[in-house]
Amino acid sequence: MKANIKAKVFRTIDEQISILQNKGLIIDDIDFARDILIRENYFFISGYRHPFLRTKNDRYFLPNTNFSELYALFNFDRQIRNIIFKNLLIVENNMKSIFSYQLSKKYGYKEKDYLKPTNFTNNPEKQRQISDLIRKMKRQIKVNGAQHSATSHYIHNYGYIPLWVVVKVLSFGIVSELYTIMKREDQEEIADIYEVNVENLITYLPILANYRNLCAHEDILYDHRNQKPISDTKYHLSLNIPMLDGEYIYGKEDVFALFIILKCLLRKDEFRLLLSEFSYELDILAGKLKTIKVNKIMDIMGIPVNFKEILD
Repeated sequence: MKANIKAKVFRTIDEQISILQNKGLIIDDIDFARDILIRENYFFISGYRHPFLRTKNDRYFLPNTNFSELYALFNFDRQIRNIIFKNLLIVENNMKSIFSYQLSKKYGYKEKDYLKPTNFTNNPEKQRQISDLIRKMKRQIKVNGAQHSATSHYIHNYGYIPLWVVVKVLSFGIVSELYTIMKREDQEEIADIYEVNVENLITYLPILANYRNLCAHEDILYDHRNQKPISDTKYHLSLNIPMLDGEYIYGKEDVFALFIILKCLLRKDEFRLLLSEFSYELDILAGKLKTIKVNKIMDIMGIPVNFKEILD
């Protein structure tokens, strides 16, 4: 028997403001709040209320919580989402370039060559996945190939599309799945370029693909959790991240875990810039929060107070 759940109904902007005020949120500038709510969506804005609530299960705000603080956290999340997104695109482009180079070098540059099932692992449990992925790649080539100048050029002039061009129309999700079905020696050759092991790279890629989709759709990022934790790394140890019940409390399935992955996959100068931009946005947020400390947001994100030491 289904639970009796109260139906959600449409609320005007003024009604939305009243709901927030009745929950204890202070709104100094009603016109500003109206403008933000109509532009950004009440549901999305209210998704940032949790750090400001009196208790975890309480719907009421901490005393003196101001709408401007809620909006500051919203803005912070948008800025770091943009910072992370552009770096994920760098990683995605690097991955596509490396994958296509390694596979083309070994198996050829025409679809009939590089899409052979025998190019991939002979693990019996992976054969259906291989067939499905090859079918997905062919479909994306067919659907998206004519929409891109580079791919359509090869189709019309040569009758085939080399893999280094095909990767441009493949989703990051498909590219990350492609790695899981490669032969072990191909996986190792690629992992060696990043100086990580194969198992870690297999874990990292779907996490990156998930964050890429999250960023592209402007979902809430700061409190996101991965479905699978990453393995312990030298960074957990060198940063002296505290442990609870034998597990590190930061950098396993939180945003800092993503930072650790990006530390492994980006060039040093790229990661240094990422961390500098993130630190700048964190300082801006710290100056706008009054009811809570910025350390509370850092804790939710899994960011240790000495996070900048990861640069070294």
